[in-house]
Amino acid sequence: MANGWIILDKASGLFSRTAGGRVARMLGTKKFGHIGTLDPMASGVLPIAIGDATKMIPFVEDAHSPVKEYLFSMQFGFETDSLDITGRVTRRDDFVPDNSAVTAAGAKFVGNIMQTPPAYSAVHVDGRRAYELARRGAAPDIPPRPVTIYELEYIGREGPSWHFRTRCSRGTYVRSLARDIAAAAGAIATVDMIRRTETNGFTLKSAVTLDFLENLFNNGGDVGKYLMSADYGLGDIPVCRLADNDARFYINGGFIETGGADGLRRVYNGDNFIGVGNVTGGVLRPKRTI
Repeated sequence: MANGWIILDKASGLFSRTAGGRVARMLGTKKFGHIGTLDPMASGVLPIAIGDATKMIPFVEDAHSPVKEYLFSMQFGFETDSLDITGRVTRRDDFVPDNSAVTAAGAKFVGNIMQTPPAYSAVHVDGRRAYELARRGAAPDIPPRPVTIYELEYIGREGPSWHFRTRCSRGTYVRSLARDIAAAAGAIATVDMIRRTETNGFTLKSAVTLDFLENLFNNGGDVGKYLMSADYGLGDIPVCRLADNDARFYINGGFIETGGADGLRRVYNGDNFIGVGNVTGGVLRPKRTI
């Protein structure tokens, strides 16, 4: 069974889980996961774990800065129930602020802020997903939560679309950010484009599109050559190498005396990655094995 990572450049119009399932099928497995769900209308970096690499997802998330980067654009003059152009228009307003007002409004959201997620989001409300309630016509009561906007840059206009770049913390909703910028400028707006360019250290430079992979697969090509190793993305977690007997014992749940400082280790038998362990008091204990 294939194990590793495909760094996908997800296209707009596709659910993240649907994209992951199509990649997994090409690699001959049903076992997959991904880091950081993208809205269907959003495109960009979507790291997909295949096979036993799914066990590494929490360690990859912890090994890197949680900063995400997005390009997005929005149109003033109307708002939808989903806060993007795929939704139903709920308000219209002819007012369009000028550049200085938009720039000044955006500056108010740099730093630690409280943000209310969109009604159409995966946030839990009374044990249900907010989008489930919204689809049934309910108005979910979603409390604001803390997020951090590290950078927010107004790039310029192209036709009716106002373009921005932001670097933000995990849990930030770009649709909500656009809504709040518009409100601070005395207007309403709706997102018409979201593109994630970075997440958890993964960037578009190492990403491939689903169309490319499926075209390769359908023509007898080797999709596996785009599969990164299961330890890809584990950052600077220190390495611990075990001899054959110790590696077998470790994989079966055994504790190994290794010495060294406390903390996580990437564990190898030779060059073969066998999982992530934790050293406490000089003893290596398995956390996830492959």
